[in-house]
Amino acid sequence: MKMYLCVLVLLFTMSNVAIAQSALDSLLPVRGLCIKSPNTLELDRFTKFIDEELSHLKVNVLILRVDYNYQYKRRPELANEKGLSEIQVKQLVAVCKQHGIQLIPQVNLLGHQSWHGKLENLLTVYPQFDETPWVKLPQGEYKWPNDDGLYCKSYCPLHPDVHDVVFDLVDEIVEVFEAKAFHAGMDEVFYIGEDNCPRCSGLDKAELFAGEVTKIRNHLASSGKELWIWGDRLIDGKTTGIGMWEASMNNTHRAIDLIPKDVVINDWHYERADPTAAIFAAKGFKVATCPWRTRSIAVKQLHQTLAFREAATPQLKDRYLGMLQTVWTSPTHFLDLYYGIKENTDPKGDQAGCFKDLFSEIVKLD
Repeated sequence: MKMYLCVLVLLFTMSNVAIAQSALDSLLPVRGLCIKSPNTLELDRFTKFIDEELSHLKVNVLILRVDYNYQYKRRPELANEKGLSEIQVKQLVAVCKQHGIQLIPQVNLLGHQSWHGKLENLLTVYPQFDETPWVKLPQGEYKWPNDDGLYCKSYCPLHPDVHDVVFDLVDEIVEVFEAKAFHAGMDEVFYIGEDNCPRCSGLDKAELFAGEVTKIRNHLASSGKELWIWGDRLIDGKTTGIGMWEASMNNTHRAIDLIPKDVVINDWHYERADPTAAIFAAKGFKVATCPWRTRSIAVKQLHQTLAFREAATPQLKDRYLGMLQTVWTSPTHFLDLYYGIKENTDPKGDQAGCFKDLFSEIVKLD
């Protein structure tokens, strides 16, 4: 009799958990974190963080910015020497599966092929892919603004060999992560359609950007995978007043009407709770809103998203996916802040505090 009662209690408890989870999924389908993938020394600590913290906080999407932090077999020349092994990636896959967390790998495509004075692996090994080979990286201190308009380099989307290389990376990383979606980055593309490029000169920047997004999307769709990208290049920075960082001032914004509607948009705004998710939803895209380091803005964005979903028509409601917290430091630094091992010294905000406040509000929705 006691065993029978115990089974009934267990079933009742499991039923309540399922109901609560279903209710939260209905209110906020995506509750995500985007962070750089851990290196080999950070792996065990980060896996424990997923197991003990992300699961408790109801996180259901984890985007890991992998780039070259993996021991690629198809393109070993592009792999970081101390990148994650396949066995180590499977450790991350297993813990995410255990807690129902969708794991999405990211490799920056098109833009972000350099960072200030450092060239990333693709253009280091394949300099012929550089959209602006005449722009030299600074030997000393990087400064913005500069005469070359250098922030990050891009590869040329019309180079005949570039996709043979980058799609090898995409296919391998999607396979090893057992992912249903892939994040291609595509943010802050300042170099595109340059006049000195023998392939892109004179071409429409919006059509070039849309062409690259579509090519990547079609490649993924051929194996049933979904494409996620950042949304800044699809927003008109001049008309909205948002400017050149969180929106486009180089005429790529018209690509919003040229790319497939099944591309998932990650709409990031860090200084204000700009309601541009409504633009993407009205255009037919699924969109997740992305905060970073300002607690009040993140919480405002959360309630804005909930309000959008509540007030939307049935056609629009499910396009507002939810929230995706972004982290722009190493996992070690983030976890040190999260666990109070280090004090936050960023005068402009607190990304660990922002994450805590955002997900504290999300958990309350249960």
